[in-house]
Amino acid sequence: MRPRSRYAGGARDDERKEGDGMTRETIGIIGLGRMGSAMARRLAAAGFSVTGWSRSGIDPARADELGIAGADTLGKLAASSRILILSLMDDAAVSSVLSVLAQTGALDGRLIVDTSTVGPQTPSAHAGALEAAGARAIDAPISGGPDQVLQGRIGLYIGGAKEDVERFLPVAEVLSDRIHHIGPLGHGAAAKLVNNMMLLGLWQTLKEALLLGQAAGLTRETMLNFLEGSPAASPALKSRLPVILGTSDAVGFSLSGVVKDARVVADLAQQLDVDLPTMGAALESFRQAQDNGHGEADLATMVRAATDTMKE
Repeated sequence: MRPRSRYAGGARDDERKEGDGMTRETIGIIGLGRMGSAMARRLAAAGFSVTGWSRSGIDPARADELGIAGADTLGKLAASSRILILSLMDDAAVSSVLSVLAQTGALDGRLIVDTSTVGPQTPSAHAGALEAAGARAIDAPISGGPDQVLQGRIGLYIGGAKEDVERFLPVAEVLSDRIHHIGPLGHGAAAKLVNNMMLLGLWQTLKEALLLGQAAGLTRETMLNFLEGSPAASPALKSRLPVILGTSDAVGFSLSGVVKDARVVADLAQQLDVDLPTMGAALESFRQAQDNGHGEADLATMVRAATDTMKE
């Protein structure tokens, strides 16, 4: 049995169990990239009825592999699903899909859950149209990658009304062991950007620390060996040591994805007139690594590539 989730957001029934008479929601996944596919697979394996939709379509063989049904239009997906989960690339994709959904005529009683990493203004901008169509909306961006989704060990930062979050909990608890109800709609997205900033700062600082150490005569391997056991170590750092050392090409989250997410942070900071010099440096580091051909590699390749340029 997996650990019980930590839900930071009000009262809940910790004794809910499958088969106690509660009706399971039907799930629609909008966007079947790495994260959307992982959520679809995880929820289907847990016994939920899941339908998926993707801009590029989903063939029957792929749907069978994931254990889900496929829908060729958003209207059909909405008609067959009570909770619609978005897993899309950026603000433009989310806005486009939400605009179409609001016009489908099939949203009465639906709960829209946006797990994408977008600016906090994006889910809020569509709330009125979705409510007018009979739906409710929450934002629940994810901390973690596809492997953590499949293990049920992601973090969820949720913004929305308490009753809507409570409705989503039976689904969220299959995906996450760290569920945080942050506040109203849009606050989940803001919290995810704060979380991302801490990680961006980690990788930028690690890059600079290793470059300084190399200039002083230390090898990268020596530094990572003592940093791994130091107070500065984190699970993110420890999990990516093989990538930084060049002994693994595993991709937990792509470098190009980090560039996209860092730009979301930069855009929000500009809108709010907040100066973020460390984030500017981190974005430039990841963007340079992407321009050098590492866009589809793991994000920690930025550190490896930067420190590969110095003789050890």
